[in-house]
Amino acid sequence: MITIALPDQHMHDRLTAQLPEVNLIVWGANDGPPPQQVDLAVLGYLGSACELAAYEGMDVRALQSQSLGYDGVSDQLPTAITYCNAVGVHEASTAELAVGMIISEQRGFPEHFANQQTGTWNQHEQPGVAGTTIVIVGAGGVGNQIADALAIFEANVVRVARTNRSDARGAIQSMDALPALLAKADVVALAVPLTEATTGLVDAEFLAAMKPGALLVNVSRGKVVHTDALVAAASAGQVRAALDVTDPEPLPRDHPLRSTRGITITPHIGGYTSAMHGRVDAVVREQARRLLAGEPLAHVVIEAR
Repeated sequence: MITIALPDQHMHDRLTAQLPEVNLIVWGANDGPPPQQVDLAVLGYLGSACELAAYEGMDVRALQSQSLGYDGVSDQLPTAITYCNAVGVHEASTAELAVGMIISEQRGFPEHFANQQTGTWNQHEQPGVAGTTIVIVGAGGVGNQIADALAIFEANVVRVARTNRSDARGAIQSMDALPALLAKADVVALAVPLTEATTGLVDAEFLAAMKPGALLVNVSRGKVVHTDALVAAASAGQVRAALDVTDPEPLPRDHPLRSTRGITITPHIGGYTSAMHGRVDAVVREQARRLLAGEPLAHVVIEAR
């Protein structure tokens, strides 16, 4: 029998009847050494990569994240442990938030909400989404779902990734084409993983290349955007921004991002919806099936060494 450690009693209660052939325990590294060898330990959702070091020397074969991103993991993960990310859990919800942000900003919801508080009735034209050009930087699960959703609103969607290629959705432009695309884009949505290549991707030069008044939406990682450069560009009226992620994070109460006109912030809630629980459970069930069948784990980001 295999042993899977779960981070809380709620997940244990949900999965007990679904995995009768698995020994399920509630355990994490903060509880001290596990009571027995753990074949797979599911991490808590809002944990930090720096917490992975606590698993050093623990009798754990693999860790299953509840998150899609894995920045910083390779620096902290003990070498004897395999790490898997949560593919298929948060893509739809994160895309949902990105599209909601785009619609909200393009239809002037922040302004209308402020006017509601003051009793102001102010009708004027807004840019909207239909007929606009929206550049999505990132053609993975989140980026593709953003593209699919925006197609319904008759936007001109252009996807950009590392290489120029095509897939079932059509053409994908390479990063080399980005500067020219920025000048035409009404909205630029960021849906890339945080890597050495994407850290600081949106800098002063990037923002200056954007169409005046264009909207930047970030649902990837805060460090993809150079914060000071964004504050300067938004303060000058060059761009607007809707951010689910920031650098730093959590964002201090008095940080300039909070008070800069034209910037809307949500507190990194892209995938944090009730939909995630059933999807995480499905990931754990599939990993259990693989372990019982002697098959490799799915969505391995880093192999044990």
